Amino acid sequence: MMRKPADCRNPPMPSLCRDCLTTFDTPARCPACRSPRVTSHPELFDLSIAHMDCDAFYASVEKRDNPALRDKPVIIGGGRRGVVSTACYIARIKGVRSAMPMFKALQLCPEAEVVRGRMDVYVEVSRQVRALMEELTPAIEPLSLDEAFLDLTGTSRLHGAPPAVMLARLTKRMSDEIGITGSIGLSHNKFLAKVASDLDKPRGFSVIGAAETETFLHDKPVRLIWGIGPAAQASLDKAGIRSFADLKRWDRADLGARFGSMGDRLWHLARGIDKRRVSRNAPMKSISNETTFHTDTADPDILDGHIWRLAEKVADRAKARGIAGRVVTLKLKRANHSLLSRQSKLPDATQIADRIYRTARDLFDIVADPGPYRLLGVGLSDLTGTEGADNSGDLLDPQAIKRAEAERATDAIRQRFGADAIVKGRSLR
Repeated sequence: MMRKPADCRNPPMPSLCRDCLTTFDTPARCPACRSPRVTSHPELFDLSIAHMDCDAFYASVEKRDNPALRDKPVIIGGGRRGVVSTACYIARIKGVRSAMPMFKALQLCPEAEVVRGRMDVYVEVSRQVRALMEELTPAIEPLSLDEAFLDLTGTSRLHGAPPAVMLARLTKRMSDEIGITGSIGLSHNKFLAKVASDLDKPRGFSVIGAAETETFLHDKPVRLIWGIGPAAQASLDKAGIRSFADLKRWDRADLGARFGSMGDRLWHLARGIDKRRVSRNAPMKSISNETTFHTDTADPDILDGHIWRLAEKVADRAKARGIAGRVVTLKLKRANHSLLSRQSKLPDATQIADRIYRTARDLFDIVADPGPYRLLGVGLSDLTGTEGADNSGDLLDPQAIKRAEAERATDAIRQRFGADAIVKGRSLR
């Protein structure tokens, strides 16, 4: 795309209009469409590592599908005993956050509309977003249904435009064709790209260049580092490390002695160094879903229904990613918050809901504790590809292969006619 001539009233600065995709050399309103949604940065057209994060993904999908929710605070999650999966930005302004207990979220935002999640719909929207990404580059590393790293190095000649333009085109197409929005972080490595994507949400496009890296990080809190949870934050606080400036003052050997293998990573990140490549085949360790009940229950029929629904959700996510797993896990939380966990390793990998359910149900049947329980979870791990999955059959259950074939036929019908086209009776418990 041809750039407009520089405006002599403003110093030259590579700039991009995110609405009409015009590129120009003045950090001002777009000269073509007059939009104020302009991203300007000295390295804008030189950087190629990006992180794309959908904005309040589940809530955005619900607002897209139900226009009556558009201007209302929306929380995705279960009942008052459940937790918040995600919340729209209107609810977030009131202090609602992911993983917050639902009763607390409703105290902060009593006018919120609480919507139960529709994982099958979110998986399908995620596939649509992924298809748009695939048109830009094969180097995509998904982190979840709604976010991914992209490496667009060397794609300018192919697309006839620098990566920044193609990324702005991606989010524009997401809005126009799919009906959801996303935010872009663009930088020279994965760590900084992810940091950048959180700087200007929603519908943001933020850039952290190589030349400004250490200056940018200097006074920022170390909690910006992805993976720094409460326990790690407490350890860093105890060492007097709250900002990147604090971290940078530590000797590399001392960080290693204090924090082990994490210490060397911290030393590099303090200087904005991250040599990890965007890996299309980055391993996923497990897939799991859980639910917290409105009231503690020991009712076997109710628990059985939840085991089936959770197994379906796990299977849907495995199918969406084209993976299978050999280990099924059942997780139970008692009324006193103590946990029970049981695992079973299968002879071959599976992504079939029926098989995950039956394995989890067998695990439930051998648990000696009668309950009641406040939480139930089902997981799939030891993940692999689908080659050879669900093909060996079961000598003790000769109908297993037929049920797997029936499930795949059901999946095809649902994909064509909607998730509610076929509903199993046990899912209504």
